[in-house]
Amino acid sequence: MQNRFGVHGPQPRLAQLFTEGLDQLQPLRSVTLSRLEDLRPAVLAESQKRGVNPMLVMAVLFDEMQHAKPGESNPIAAHSGLFSTLGPAQLGLGEMVHQGLLRPDASEAELQRARSQLLDPQRNVALLVGKFARLSAELGYSRHRMLEASQSPRDAKSIAVLAYLHNGKLDYPRRVLRYMQDPELHALLYGHRRLVTSALI
Repeated sequence: MQNRFGVHGPQPRLAQLFTEGLDQLQPLRSVTLSRLEDLRPAVLAESQKRGVNPMLVMAVLFDEMQHAKPGESNPIAAHSGLFSTLGPAQLGLGEMVHQGLLRPDASEAELQRARSQLLDPQRNVALLVGKFARLSAELGYSRHRMLEASQSPRDAKSIAVLAYLHNGKLDYPRRVLRYMQDPELHALLYGHRRLVTSALI
């Protein structure tokens, strides 16, 4: 599992508390939701194309964007190799190799082009959806039926596995499943979102 998917243990308790604290910051949440709104068309189009649940995609994007490290979107820092994962979904070059979009022995010029793709938000979304489609195929999930956590405990478990394999932390699936039930994320995805104005400027 470690070699194939890069998974590892849960976050330390202090890190979990920090993550939960960030989720309560309304100004940060509002900024993240606004950024997600720009990605909504790509999420819907790519998810429909690959048969992936768009709420899973939105939930993962929300989490990764909410907890992104400072400077990760800076092209200079990204091309320096300082960060191993890039873009809204926090994907690495290894995922492009898995999807057959980058040679394992890629040249430096090819690596630079690949990093530029990861930094492009629309392309990053497509790669995230492609990752879930790839993992679903490897796990033997049906390609003819979209997983829906609210419809079946078995589907919820399958979605949790996909979330775990994306992030690699044992406590990550619980967060993703919770975000998938977030009313504001639902409203944003399906076009009925009402912006919440924070009192903090």
